[in-house]
Amino acid sequence: TSFSTPKKKKRDDGMREHVTGCARSEGYYKIDKKDKLKYLNNSRAFAEEPPADTQVRNRPPQVPEQRRLLSSFTGSCDSDLLKFNQLKFRKKKLKFCKSHIHDWGLFAMEPIAADEMVIEYVGQNIRQVIADMREKRYEDEGIGSSYMFRVDHDTIIDATKCGNFARFINHSCNPNCYAKVITVESQKKIVIYSKQHINVNEEITYDYKFPIEDVKIPCLCGSENCRGTLN
Repeated sequence: TSFSTPKKKKRDDGMREHVTGCARSEGYYKIDKKDKLKYLNNSRAFAEEPPADTQVRNRPPQVPEQRRLLSSFTGSCDSDLLKFNQLKFRKKKLKFCKSHIHDWGLFAMEPIAADEMVIEYVGQNIRQVIADMREKRYEDEGIGSSYMFRVDHDTIIDATKCGNFARFINHSCNPNCYAKVITVESQKKIVIYSKQHINVNEEITYDYKFPIEDVKIPCLCGSENCRGTLN
């Protein structure tokens, strides 16, 4: 029991040499302060200088590059997409209630500046054949009002049963808004823009621009230059 344990020798690289050949079998041994400081200095220097590929990957984008991309993006899309994203995250405060023009109407609950997106006309995208079938079915069901909006020659948005507040917007011969078709992610959408400043509690209207037909639909907008009919 009085045998003295041999001192553990150090290798040329500074690491302690294991007599038994296994670090686990020799248990815990104290590290000199000099060796500990040397290890801490090396690890600190390594932490302050990350690898080159990490520096490139985590490098923040340059501000001039951001401005260039933003200017080219807004110039090419006429800022419609940016406005549409803003409309999604910050919707205009609107309400629907009884209108003096016809049945229900949509009214502004906050001031809306000119040339702003007011609301998107939401509904089901259907073809002309389906639109004709649904129009006849809606007449049989007693749904007198039409909530179909033509996007192009082949596509129609039906907001009769799957729509939002935009379907309550009434027609006016002197409207304060207008409808515009924009393309978002290769999909056409109808958005209602403001033509002029809209005050609080003012009804939102736009021109339906119905095609001219023999059977006339009377217009009840009551504006000074009222055409008398919607079509």
